[in-house]
Amino acid sequence: MLKEFKDFAMRGNVLDMAIGIILGAAFGKIVSTFVNGVMMPPIGLLMGGVDFSDLFINLSGGYYPTLAAAQEAGAAVVSYGMLINTVIDFLIVAFVIFLLIRQVNRFKKKEEAAPAAPPKQEVLLTEIRDLLRSRA
Repeated sequence: MLKEFKDFAMRGNVLDMAIGIILGAAFGKIVSTFVNGVMMPPIGLLMGGVDFSDLFINLSGGYYPTLAAAQEAGAAVVSYGMLINTVIDFLIVAFVIFLLIRQVNRFKKKEEAAPAAPPKQEVLLTEIRDLLRSRA
């Protein structure tokens, strides 16, 4: 059973998938950091100093100035600001993957479009035909 698992784990597709998942997770962290630390602060500033990660709806009825204060008090909250950040993360990742797949498909089309060299037999038969025509 251990040998079967080793054979399964060492197949090319499994390794490629594992590498893709690891790179995807790292890329997701980069995008999250970009959205939360670089992109959203200027957008929040343009919208009157809003911190999107701190936007929430308090369901408990009390007043809490920040999301952290509401969570610390154990209040039921809907933190829709985090949802906004996560949706933006997703859109960026999806767009980058779209661009990547688009480029891969372009390269594949170029490879498919390149005409293949005719087989040797066909070349030889063409030469024989041309020689016979020239003699006649």
